[in-house]
Amino acid sequence: MRLPLLIAALGVVSACAPPAQVSKNRPLAEVGAGFDTSGALQMVAAPGSDGSLVRDFMDLTFAMESGRWLATFSRFEGPVTVAMTGDVPATAPRDLGVLIGRLQSEAGIDIRPASGAATITVEFASRSELRRLAPTAACFVVPNVGSLAEYRRQRGSDAVDWALVTRRERAAIFIPSDTSPQEVRDCLHEELAQALGPLNDLYRLPDSVFNDDNFHSVLTGFDMDILRLTYSAGLVSGMTEAEVAARLGARAGLQAGNPPDWSRAIETSLGRNGSVSARKASAERALDIAVARGWRDSRLAFSWFAVGRLSAGSDPARAVEAFSRAGAIYASLPGGEVHLAHVDMQMAAMALAGGLAEEAVRLTDRAIPVVERHQNAALLATLMLIKAEALDALGNPAAATALRMDSAVHARYGFGPDKVVQARMRDIAAVADRADKG
Repeated sequence: MRLPLLIAALGVVSACAPPAQVSKNRPLAEVGAGFDTSGALQMVAAPGSDGSLVRDFMDLTFAMESGRWLATFSRFEGPVTVAMTGDVPATAPRDLGVLIGRLQSEAGIDIRPASGAATITVEFASRSELRRLAPTAACFVVPNVGSLAEYRRQRGSDAVDWALVTRRERAAIFIPSDTSPQEVRDCLHEELAQALGPLNDLYRLPDSVFNDDNFHSVLTGFDMDILRLTYSAGLVSGMTEAEVAARLGARAGLQAGNPPDWSRAIETSLGRNGSVSARKASAERALDIAVARGWRDSRLAFSWFAVGRLSAGSDPARAVEAFSRAGAIYASLPGGEVHLAHVDMQMAAMALAGGLAEEAVRLTDRAIPVVERHQNAALLATLMLIKAEALDALGNPAAATALRMDSAVHARYGFGPDKVVQARMRDIAAVADRADKG
């Protein structure tokens, strides 16, 4: 990117630039049109930062997101069935069918759809109802229950404590019914993977949904390898960490997790609470910690990304620097191409706001094929709409109109109802207007 020119042009960059598609907590209202997810991702599994799939498996399997250690290995023993109940969105059965097919063929799991009683129940309820039980979660999974009503009765008891589970018998996944088709699909992928396998997330994994950065929308080749290990013949529920390590030829003892101060800082920066300036300060603090620790992996890149997001409206020069540094790191990481596409979207929006339409087209053209492969309809639609505004600015309204029409199916799947799609289109048009008024 032509950094000096872009920085000079960004004096009027707007804070309404399209947000990064990293959080699944978007309050949408209805189900929209479908999006083709029939093609399984053909991605090569990329190792984690330590280069060891088994090491990553151990760190994912014997700890939880909270940092709590798990004493025993657990999984479902025998065939697994999955049923849906509640206010099931129209797109959910097909998306679940595609996912189950991938779990069978790529992870080797004996799993199939069912109706009625099942090993894993996916219940759909209103977002407001679910937030009363889990205020910060887009969706969640609970052991040893088969319904939301049962979870309410058991909530707070040992029965629904994952740390006490030694063999998985039943589980329930709870997903909002009043959200976009993409959020439903993303929740199916992440929560079914955790119902079946690891309960932990690691920020250092660049090519995985087992990562709270939420850059990946669907299960990757790496994730399928982790689940294949979970259901390998040599393991059985109830094994200790040492027993699993010995069976897999790994060393016992988990790697140190992320420093709590970095995790708190990054989570605060990307949360909903606090002013933008306070969240930006948290992002800068996370970056300082990452640099001090000598990290060179996706955690450093994500720290830079968070700084970029929160600087775009107030300090465009800092935002350009941050996104550029994040992009350079992601470009060097195995499995980092979709992360770079998120960076490209942010930079394209800033280029559009700064009057650099050709640069916006270049960045969106680089990102669009990557995002198509990774099946992120919301990000794809955003990139297409940014490019359409740039084409308008370059004097090609016919191509811009055609591109907006092409984006419609992706936008409805990614954002939900037409009113939300129209709002996103207005937001992006407003970014382009800033350049005209600059």
